[in-house]
Amino acid sequence: MIIRAATHGDARAIAEIWNHYIRDTTVTFTTDEKTPGHIAAYMDARQAGGMSVWVAEEDDIAGFAAASSFRSGPGYARTLETSVMLRDGASGAGLGRALMQAVERVARESQASALVAGISGENEGAIAFHARLGFDHVGRMPGVGQKFGRRLDLVLMQKTLRAAG
Repeated sequence: MIIRAATHGDARAIAEIWNHYIRDTTVTFTTDEKTPGHIAAYMDARQAGGMSVWVAEEDDIAGFAAASSFRSGPGYARTLETSVMLRDGASGAGLGRALMQAVERVARESQASALVAGISGENEGAIAFHARLGFDHVGRMPGVGQKFGRRLDLVLMQKTLRAAG
């Protein structure tokens, strides 16, 4: 397995991974499928913000992770929101952990103070995964998401990287 910065050549594979979750699950609340063009723009935006999109490559792209601004405005400049998704059937092999370690390393290098994950309340595996990585459960927002005609909870988890100040 290789963890590396994604390139525009990876956009189609990343879109395929993401679109599975968009079409078939409540892992993400969005219903708008991604195109390779959307993914290339997503990569460019992360890069402009000093971050990268990372991919786990085996025989092909098995997953990706990224971080971006948690919210707009200078008061949130040191807080990043993370995303990590693996190809269906790729979990349990350490790919997600390796991807998140790459994201965290770059976040620390950029002087980020915290990482935040917004996770579907139905995604118990992702909640447990983030807890194993040192994220703390900091909140639950009941019914703020909607998909497949249902209201969904959003769980917020946070990992402090350095003391405030």
